[in-house]
Order: sequence, then C-alpha cells, then structure tokens
Amino acid sequence: MRWTKSAKSIALLLLVPAVGLAVALAALLPSWRTPAASGGDRTAAAPGGSGAAAGRAGDGPVAADDAAVSRRGPAPRAANPVPGEGPSLYKGFGIDTCEAPAVSSLRAWNSTRYRAIGVYFAGHGRACPKQHNLSPQWFQGAKWAGWKVLPVYLGAQSPCVKNKHKRRYAIGSDPYQQGTNEARVAVQRARAYGIMPRSPIYLDIEAYDLKNQRCKDVTLRFIRSWSREVRRFGYIAGFYSSANSGVRHMAAARAKGITDLPSVIWFARWHVAPSTYGEKWLPDTAWQPNRRIHQYAGHVLEEHGGRKLRIDRNWVDAPVAVIK
Repeated sequence: MRWTKSAKSIALLLLVPAVGLAVALAALLPSWRTPAASGGDRTAAAPGGSGAAAGRAGDGPVAADDAAVSRRGPAPRAANPVPGEGPSLYKGFGIDTCEAPAVSSLRAWNSTRYRAIGVYFAGHGRACPKQHNLSPQWFQGAKWAGWKVLPVYLGAQSPCVKNKHKRRYAIGSDPYQQGTNEARVAVQRARAYGIMPRSPIYLDIEAYDLKNQRCKDVTLRFIRSWSREVRRFGYIAGFYSSANSGVRHMAAARAKGITDLPSVIWFARWHVAPSTYGEKWLPDTAWQPNRRIHQYAGHVLEEHGGRKLRIDRNWVDAPVAVIK
C-alpha cells in the first residue's frame, strides 16, 4: 500500500499519544530491586522457570539435608528470566512456628489478624527437623485457607553463634562453597514443595559475636554465596537474624558497598511495638519498599478456634511464597 504525505502525518499524530500512554503506564509499575553498593540499588534478575526437584516431595530425615549439603553437584537448573514478573507481596501480621501446624489449625485461626506464617521447610540446623505436617499438599492447603507462607531455611550457622546448641552446625573451612551447596539444597526443597521461583527463601542465621572479626568474615562469605546462588535460580534471597547481630552486620556491609547481600531483611527485636521502620541498626533508606519483616515477640502461646499454638509474632511487609 502506498502512503501519501497527508496519510503519513495522520498516522504519526495517532501514534504519539499511544506511545506517551505506554511510557506513563510503565512509570506507574513498581520495580523490585536488590540492595547494591554505595547505598544505591540494582535491578534484580527477573525470576522465572519451574521444574520439580527429583525425589520425595515430603520432608525426609535430617540426614537427607546433611547429605545434600556435602554434595557439590549437579546443581539444579537455573531459571530462565521472565520479563515483567515480580514477587507476591503481603503486608500485615504474621506468625512463625518451630513446627508447621496442621492446615486445620490455620483454618481455625482464620478469625485472627494473622494471615502469614513462617515455615522451617529445610535445613540441617532446624530445631524441629521432622516437620510432620509439611508436604506439597500442606502448602496448597495453606494457600486455599487464605494464608501466605514465608519459607525459612536454617542450615549452617556462624562459627561464633551464641546459642550453644547451634555450634555443631558451624560453617566450615570453605564458606563460599558451603553457601553455594546449601543454597542449592534450599532451591531443591522449595521446588519439591511447590514453592515457585519469584518466591523468597529466608536464610536463618542465629545471633553471633560481632566482636570476632574472623568469624564475621566467614559468616559474611557464606551469606553472600548463599544469596547469590538462590538468586541465580529465580528466588529472592531473604535473611533472618537478630537486629543486634546479623542484621546489624548486613547493614554495615551494605554501607561499605559490599554486594550480593540478601534482598529482604527479617529482624528480631522483641518487647517493642511492631514496625518495620525505626530499628536503630537498620537505616530507613535500606531494604525498602516491601522488603522488611519485624519479629516483635517470641515464644507466645495463643489459642484460637480451639487450637493452641506457640508462636513468634511478626509484622510483615515483604515477599511471600508463590505456591504452585
């Protein structure tokens, strides 16, 4: 078809408003970024892909996680980026428990203000390793019961961890490789449970001695390696620790321009009002927006709908699991 000069002019006039509208809409869409050097942010790799891990979907013996940690390959297949997809976010009250409760207990608690639950789904350092209720069906049941899930991995711990019961899980002589191996375990277990890419996986590092510089360096190398590897498979690297310990350490590392840090911070500061801001060791300009969880009370016994649970209380403004 031949275009006249006047026809070309009309077409251009119609095209300009359309392009302007597209640019305006793109500016309104929220972006998901990871902490970067020099106080700035860098865009996270767009997550995507799936694929269930081989083996049992249920939670096997603790030895299964230990064996997986010592293995160096093969690694799970990395996810292919899917442009434009971001995490599923939740803002509101939540709980975490040592052992995941039955789905019927979650339904019984639907009258409460809680709508998110932290679950220790993997890791050889868990205090409650058996997790009798966990299965792919549990995650689907929690989803259909109206609950959001915060997947927690508790594996190797800092060599100077303060909890003496966790010292047997101390990070070894090669923190970089160990962090990589344990990240692969976390990803494999997540996939087996139907926790999809774009989901967070929260690494639990219990309180450790910040005065021990060598220990701090080993711990940081492990955390950075773990975070980098989890992110490589399309998951969001989260981090749980005491505000006075691990979280303070991560904030100091960020201020120094260190990269490959976790993308979401879950800090424990008890006996204060629930808030994701105002923590003295966590600058308000860091890890925001929608990248913080505050654990504000611990070991609380509550009963709702005839079901008692011992919980930690949390205020959540962060990514939650995408359940298959």
